[in-house]
Amino acid sequence: MEEPSRHYYKHNRLQQLRGFCYATQTGSISKAAERMALSQPSVSLQIQALERELDVVLFERRGPKIKLTPEGHVLYELALPLVEGLEALPENFSARRGSLESGQLNIAAGESTLLYLLPNLIRQFSARHPGIHFNLHNVTGRDGMEMLRADDVDLAVGSMLDVPDDITYWPIYAYDPMLITPLDHPLAAKEKVTLEEISEYGLLLPPRHLSTWRVVRMVFQQHNLEFKVTLEAGGWEVIKKYVELGFGISIVTSICLTGDERLHAIPLNDYFPQRTYGVVVRKGKFLTPAAKRFIEMMDPDFFERLGEEDSHALANTVE
Repeated sequence: MEEPSRHYYKHNRLQQLRGFCYATQTGSISKAAERMALSQPSVSLQIQALERELDVVLFERRGPKIKLTPEGHVLYELALPLVEGLEALPENFSARRGSLESGQLNIAAGESTLLYLLPNLIRQFSARHPGIHFNLHNVTGRDGMEMLRADDVDLAVGSMLDVPDDITYWPIYAYDPMLITPLDHPLAAKEKVTLEEISEYGLLLPPRHLSTWRVVRMVFQQHNLEFKVTLEAGGWEVIKKYVELGFGISIVTSICLTGDERLHAIPLNDYFPQRTYGVVVRKGKFLTPAAKRFIEMMDPDFFERLGEEDSHALANTVE
C-alpha cells in the first residue's frame, strides 16, 4: 500500500508539473510559489515528489538560484506543452465549438507599438471577440524578452534588430525612415536631404541604449560622417513635441507620424532601412486560440506562409 503523501502527490501531477515549469521559467522556487499563490515549502515538496518518483535530480541548487540538470531539461520539454495545454483547456474548448467566448490575451509591447499600431488591431479584435480580455504590458525590448521566456505573456508585438536563438520574430508591417523638422526649419523647404545636410544640425533621439541610436550611428559611420545629439528623450510623442518647439530635428520611423503634427517630414529611404514590426514569440510556445486568432487578424495568410523552420517553432500551436 502506498504512503498517503505519495498517493496524494501522484494525484496532483498537474500541480507538480506546473510548479516545476514555473520554477524553471522564473529560476526560483519562491517566485514559482508566488505565481501559483502557494507557499514556497508546498512547491518544494511538489518538485521533490517528482524527483523521488522519477529517481532523478531536476535542479542544481545554488543558494536561492536554481538551474535545470540535463534530466530536468528533458522533463521540461515534455511537461511544458502538457501544462500549457491543460491551462488553456477552457479557451481551447470554446474555440473548438466555433467561438472565443472568454479568455485573456497578454501582449508585451513598447510604447510606440502600444500608441500607434495596437489600438486599431485591438479595436477590431474586440469587436469580433468581445469576451476576450486584453492585458497590455508596456515594456522595453529586454523586459519583453524576459516576459516571453517566463511565459508571462502570450506574445509580443514590436520591432527587432537582433533576435536571440530562443525567440522567433516574424515581421508583418514595414515603415519608412523619416526626417522630421519644425515647419520653419531650413531643411523644411527640401523634398530630399543628404546626410551631410542633416549632420549640420542637432538631433533629438531616444536614449542611446535603444536601437534607434545604434542605427543612426551605424549609418553615419558608413558614410564617414559625424552627428551631434542636442537632446535625448524617451518616447516619440515627446520627441515630436520638442521638434515642433524648435529644439532640433529628428530621425523617426513613419509609424509614429499621424499627419496631425505641425512638422515637416522628409523620407530617408536612400540612407536608412525600413523598420519592421511584427510578432515575437518564444520558440516552441503553445499558442492559445486567442493568440493565434489575433496573429491571423494581423496577417490573414500568416500561418500559411510559415516556412518549415517557423512551423517547427510553433509545433505546439493549437489548431
